[in-house]
Amino acid sequence: MYRSTLEDVAKSAGVSIKTVSRVVNNEPNVREDTQKRVSRAIEELNYRPNVSARNLASQRSHLIALLYDDPAAYELPSSGYIINMQEGVLKACRENNYDLLIHPCRPKNRNIIREIKSLIDHARPDGIIVAAPLSNMPKIIRTIESAGTTVVCLSPGKKDPKHSTISTNDQEISGMMVHHLHSLGHKSIAFIAGEPSHKAVANRLSGFRKGMQECGLKIQEALILQGDNSVGAGETATEKLMARKSPPTAIFAANDDMAVGVMRAAKRLGIVIPDELSVAGYDDIALAKQVYPTLTTITQPLAKMAEHAAKIVIEGATSKEAVQRLEIIPGTLQIRESTGRVPEY
Repeated sequence: MYRSTLEDVAKSAGVSIKTVSRVVNNEPNVREDTQKRVSRAIEELNYRPNVSARNLASQRSHLIALLYDDPAAYELPSSGYIINMQEGVLKACRENNYDLLIHPCRPKNRNIIREIKSLIDHARPDGIIVAAPLSNMPKIIRTIESAGTTVVCLSPGKKDPKHSTISTNDQEISGMMVHHLHSLGHKSIAFIAGEPSHKAVANRLSGFRKGMQECGLKIQEALILQGDNSVGAGETATEKLMARKSPPTAIFAANDDMAVGVMRAAKRLGIVIPDELSVAGYDDIALAKQVYPTLTTITQPLAKMAEHAAKIVIEGATSKEAVQRLEIIPGTLQIRESTGRVPEY
């Protein structure tokens, strides 16, 4: 079967081969009407670029690597977080003729640096997007940068002017959730903190504290328990909190998995949500809309964050100057059925 060439497209569109190449590689300064003619010819001829030749000519791999914490390392893995990231990166890749290489790895693996060096040597990606908690590990970031590879950190917990970071307003939006609970009459609000190595998740505890202060509510340290982002941690914390002489009327968990654990424990204890206990989470994973009652939570714009990260890598690969961005993409409250007015006793 005959395969259309760059020359065929150029002849059909009435332009030079170089112009077709610029359109295929999404290079700037091509007139809109020319882009449309070339794109129409590409579609009509079913032209598919020779990836190897394109990469050799441009000295780019047209490949982005996504580095993230391996969910298989956990007892109850949550795939929603990973899927949202992949969705965002893939969107940018499709629009720019890039491919995505996903690479789950385990932060506690003593060979992680060797593993990352091997990835760079073999795949030669144009850039690597590093998700939390890996983005909090300086040795990983240094390894990537020392190889001359562009790195973009997702949710690192704090900005670092030395490299690009994409994050959300964890602290601010967590404070807003406290304001929502307070507006329903809740004064005794508990918080289940997330895995300490996730610095962005730690910012949610800071936001909780700030929100309590803004609402003029007393922060009871006994109502702040440490979790590890798992469903089981939410269950354990809830059993401790609701066994207190004066249990809280609302529990805010630092992620949705722990919030689901709160709901599981409440059902086991015969506590009706939200009539007797309000529950809120963070992340807005798919399960948040599937549980009953549906979970009030905070949408983390992870897909958009990952898309922006990919665009930074792509821009850096085509720019003669270093590209650096510090972006904050705000989250939003999702008020659902799991929060209600404070119970009247």
